[in-house]
Amino acid sequence: MFGKILIANRGEIALRVQRACREMGIRTVAVHSEPDRDLMHVKLADESVCIGPAASDKSYLNIPAVIAAAEVTDAEAIHPGFGFLSENADFAERVERSGFAFIGPRPESIRMMGDKIAAKVAMRKAGVPCVPGSDGPLPEDPAEIHRLAREIGYPVILKAAGGGGGRGMRVVHTEAHLLNAVSLTTAEAARAFGNPALYMEKFLETPRHIEFQVLCDGHGNCVHLGERDCSVQRRHQKVIEEAPAPGISAEQRRTMGARVAQACQDIGYRGVGTIEFLYDAVAQTFFFIEMNTRIQVEHPVTELITGIDIVKAQIRVAAGERLWLSQDDVQLRGHAIECRLNAEDPERFVPSPGQITAWHPPGGPGIRVDSHIYAGYRVPPYYDSMIGKLIAFGSDRDEALARMRSALREINIEGIHSNIALHRRIVDDAQFAAGGVHIHYLEALLDL
Repeated sequence: MFGKILIANRGEIALRVQRACREMGIRTVAVHSEPDRDLMHVKLADESVCIGPAASDKSYLNIPAVIAAAEVTDAEAIHPGFGFLSENADFAERVERSGFAFIGPRPESIRMMGDKIAAKVAMRKAGVPCVPGSDGPLPEDPAEIHRLAREIGYPVILKAAGGGGGRGMRVVHTEAHLLNAVSLTTAEAARAFGNPALYMEKFLETPRHIEFQVLCDGHGNCVHLGERDCSVQRRHQKVIEEAPAPGISAEQRRTMGARVAQACQDIGYRGVGTIEFLYDAVAQTFFFIEMNTRIQVEHPVTELITGIDIVKAQIRVAAGERLWLSQDDVQLRGHAIECRLNAEDPERFVPSPGQITAWHPPGGPGIRVDSHIYAGYRVPPYYDSMIGKLIAFGSDRDEALARMRSALREINIEGIHSNIALHRRIVDDAQFAAGGVHIHYLEALLDL
């Protein structure tokens, strides 16, 4: 096992990784930008290194600075968290070439799954169903683009091959708008991802967003940890997640779980990952959309229903351990719901940086709060607005939802705006309470 791990991230995920390391007896190194010197995990780390100014490209995305910090502190491994460099294959490669262990997948796996076209090819080979669409990047011939769209059937969605996080996508409802949409999305993809390639898929009108968590040891062993429902979204960004997904049967879970685990075995995957699907509730059919080759923001709901510490699992397999559990050992118990806490105006959704003057986290049975904030902490304006996650666990969905409602009325953050009022509105809504909402539910609720 590693003796010292460098945490190449910030905020609540950095603190979450640090806590796992502390329980495992592993020393930690915190890297931080200049304005982040007062972060909770920086204060609690065994060592800390400032790697640059506020701008991410000069600090958290500065690969030489991160690796140099590992070298000067004699760290043995680097945990990238999520976001920043977590799905950067070049970073993973340079970490391993520099003599450190990368706590994540092999670089070739990140590279393959980061290309949405290559990922679809790999999943099709493993028998995982994909959304009907182009088998590769869109051709340059306008007539052929039109033919593909007619074959798939309108509406279609254009997606950047190198995209992610809800960016690089455009829905086209009619043939008259297709070529202009292709031109605009190609330019956006080139600017945002350095890869102008696009592919086309059938646009499903009201699907649900369901994802499967996988855990692989790099020795050919892989299990799935059940599914999560992440359908409550705004502009393709998740707001609330839960596990297990309402309305998904045990047989569907066994079938799709076995397929995704086999797919990961086929590509020689190592570490944790998430296979994401659009789910047609009427046809009861899953369609693969992408794989995230990192720990997810929403991993706590899976931890609560399986009893498996996913961050510790990441560290163990990165250290070379073989998988210590079989698929039969993975048992789902109860239900968990997670609300993402953001420092933002709950109506206009603009970020709300500033000093937190009061912070009262909720408590009680089944309540978990993953957050790095504290009274007196100043939320900086330079990074993502997420300041924590509130998770409620219960013996069933009704109990988890009742506990979440109670926790959302107990929680208090002062000095900045937060989206707590939005979460209260969602969990009190009858449609959400019934379960099984689709990905456009929240925008319809907000009348966007």
